[in-house]
Parts: sequence; C-alpha cells; structure tokens
Amino acid sequence: MLHIVNKSPGERSTLASCLAHARPGHCVLLIEDAVYAATKGHAAGAQVAKALGGGVKVYVLTPDLEARARAGAVADGVVQVDYKGFVDLVTQNPRVQSWL
Repeated sequence: MLHIVNKSPGERSTLASCLAHARPGHCVLLIEDAVYAATKGHAAGAQVAKALGGGVKVYVLTPDLEARARAGAVADGVVQVDYKGFVDLVTQNPRVQSWL
C-alpha cells in the first residue's frame, strides 16, 4: 500500500495519523509541505525514523524538496524520488491512500 502525505507535520497531524496506520512493507510518500518531515533535524524526524525502523519505506519527492531548498538535508533511510519515481510507486502499489 502507498500512503501519500502532503501536509506539513508542523501544521496538521496528518503524518502522525498516516504513520499510525502504516504497516511493515507499506510505502509512505511525502510531497508538497510534508517533505519537511523527511529532513534532518525536523521535529517529525523521530516519527519518520520509527516508521523506517518498523519496516515502512519512506520516500520524498525531490522536486518538492528542491522547491523548499531542503534537497541536501534528507534524513538517513529516506529515499528521494522524481516524478517518474512517483508514478512507479503508484503503479507498484495496488492500493493508494492520500492523507488530507
């Protein structure tokens, strides 16, 4: 299953809700303002690290990182993807949940 999160973890609890439902083998893709959670030193970093340690794969959309000048600060274990990678994740996962 692919979970897509686009809201900033500093403004909404969307990421926390998503990660509470994500299971080992699931994928979480952070886009738009959610990409901040994938960067070193962010307050949501512990949640992301816990998910990674629990077998959840965490991805972040590189163009959104670049738009926010955070491309060089991606946390360990988080995989960067471009738009093609985004499409690949959608096609590889039979179920997709967008978290609003």
